[in-house]
Amino acid sequence: MELLRLLLLAVLASEPAAAAGAETVGNSSEGLLEFSVGRFRYLELKKPSPEEAILRHISSNVTFLIFQIHSQYQNTTVSFSETLLPNASGTGTDKGLVFILRPEQSICTWHLETSDPEPVQNVAIPLSYSESDPIPGGCNLEFDLDIDSNIYLEYNFFETTIKFAPANLGHARGADAPPCDVKTGQDSRWRLQYDVYQYFLPENDLTEEALLRHLQRMAEVPQVQANALKVVTLTADDKTSVSFSSLRGQGVIYNVIVRDPFLNTSAAYVPAHTYACSFEAGEDNCSSLGRVSTKVFFTLFALLGLFICFFGHRFWKTELFFIGFIFMGFFFYILITRLTPIKYDVRLVLTAVAGSVGGIFLVAAWWRFGILVLCMLCVGLVLGFLVSSVTFFTPLGNLKIFRDDSVFWVTFSCIAILIPLVFMGCLRILNILSCGFIGSYSVVLAVDSYLYTSLSYITLNVLKRVLHMDFRRAFINVPFQANDFIILAVWGMLAVSGITLQIRRERGQPFFPPHPYKLWKRERERRVTNILDPSYHIPPLRERLYGRLAQIKELFQKEQPAGERTPLLL
Repeated sequence: MELLRLLLLAVLASEPAAAAGAETVGNSSEGLLEFSVGRFRYLELKKPSPEEAILRHISSNVTFLIFQIHSQYQNTTVSFSETLLPNASGTGTDKGLVFILRPEQSICTWHLETSDPEPVQNVAIPLSYSESDPIPGGCNLEFDLDIDSNIYLEYNFFETTIKFAPANLGHARGADAPPCDVKTGQDSRWRLQYDVYQYFLPENDLTEEALLRHLQRMAEVPQVQANALKVVTLTADDKTSVSFSSLRGQGVIYNVIVRDPFLNTSAAYVPAHTYACSFEAGEDNCSSLGRVSTKVFFTLFALLGLFICFFGHRFWKTELFFIGFIFMGFFFYILITRLTPIKYDVRLVLTAVAGSVGGIFLVAAWWRFGILVLCMLCVGLVLGFLVSSVTFFTPLGNLKIFRDDSVFWVTFSCIAILIPLVFMGCLRILNILSCGFIGSYSVVLAVDSYLYTSLSYITLNVLKRVLHMDFRRAFINVPFQANDFIILAVWGMLAVSGITLQIRRERGQPFFPPHPYKLWKRERERRVTNILDPSYHIPPLRERLYGRLAQIKELFQKEQPAGERTPLLL
């Protein structure tokens, strides 16, 4: 009896541990991974040992299942059988299969494996739907699977594009699926609507645990609607493809919910995620996005911008150099990027050289001609560019009307030009405002080269639109999280402090310095006519240069011996 009691206690103690294990890696029964409908399971796949997943006790009112499995960047294969067929298997980081159930079927199995030499951490879930729910990917004609509920994702530096197959109406077990393109009325798939959702992972968090945890919020319809941002709603007449602005190093999860407005039912596709970068690249991968050249460039730029933020109006020529650098550097970078295939680091160096030339040219133009209105027009246009960029950084930039390039650029230019026109009557205020906002924003750009912040996309989105023609169709949503609020507060604090300091310091001072060339010319004339001025007795510049050269020549001449060289005459 004592032995039986100990055995009973051991069994009872092992049951909680087994239940806990089911939550993390799934239970193994006869070599199978047991799954339950609507419950996520963590599992680890290894190359030499494929696994088989099984779902038992499927309800009779379920007509189709979607089994999906996710990993961070290593590929996983899910199939209906051990033999991998193109129309019955899928390989990737976010893959799923739709299983249409037969009458009386209550068990379903899938085969899972990976070809990656390293172990792959995954999270998987089977979801069930009834006959009234639409079938995601049920009218697939583009991809390999017969019924494809997957979202296919492509990205480059500029944009990320998702594509998916059209859905079909649901049907009962054993019944034929409704035809896809025979009818176009309200009794066909053409009544279906597609809601595209976007979900941002925590900024600067590239961990596998964070991704797999947040993916669980994007699998089922109620969770997607509660947690994600709905970007756009497509009808059956629209192309099943949507583009977004690429956010390098920022995790984003996309999903599509297909809705049947007639039956008020819905179903979710298999969510897909991206960081718009590669974890396996040898150079410039997700873990080391900030190039050294970028950090050096924007750090020096921020130091100059910080000086301009607080002292720009007092040091007028330095500010003109800063504005000329921005003007020339921006247009030169666009020019060489569109016309030449040279590498990024070389482009950045050439941009710095061209910007410096532009800054020197603007300072020289002010020194020689002293046209204040022309200089302030350049300053005001740079501030107008920043204000216009901020305007289109808001949800206003996602309006459909601004996908037309002509409408966008006309509106953008009008806002940029409006700023100097509004302040043309008070140029000193315009100059101080420009110093404060532009100088402090350079600090934001420098921070972004070390730590991701969405505020850098205020100007980067405009640059992308200039360089990439297809960027006009992209939605430019970005995350706005704790880091962004902190950096926004720093930007505002620097701008307000710099503007306030300069306004108080310049009170009672001349609005702008006098024309440098006229001052130099007047001073030269004064020196020529005033003999009491000590500078009057200073030789001209040419004579001084000749004198210096003569002194240098004497250093290299051989010293003559002392004494008499000619015979004495008696």
